[in-house]
Amino acid sequence: MKIAVTYENGQIFQHFGHSEFFKFYSVENGMVTDSSVVSTNGSGHGALAGFLKDNNADILICGGIGGGAQMALAQAGIRLLAGVQGSADDAVKSYLDKTLVYSNEANCSHHDHAHGENGGCGEHSCGSHTCGEGGCSH
Repeated sequence: MKIAVTYENGQIFQHFGHSEFFKFYSVENGMVTDSSVVSTNGSGHGALAGFLKDNNADILICGGIGGGAQMALAQAGIRLLAGVQGSADDAVKSYLDKTLVYSNEANCSHHDHAHGENGGCGEHSCGSHTCGEGGCSH
């Protein structure tokens, strides 16, 4: 199994569509056997699902991600674990320990505020801006 994590300076990068690096973890028998940081070489938004598939990712752990990117990942057969923050290494360890907290809904976490129960993003709603492939934009 291969796990990909949006990556910046040891942390989970919070905007999938703008990720410049992914850290890939090779896992066998529930243990990480290898890891490497790979540049996207300028690929962004929709192209990132193909980039992950080309790098044999089975699972993606990330922060904020929009609905279009979620669909592209699903079509590529990549399982999504979104809404995760903190250390990339710790998130993978938590996933392997079955303790990772995540959300599979489109989110706007890169706005530094969470959705409310009715889908609002703080003082504005997702209806007033676009939550597309690269996340939410105004």
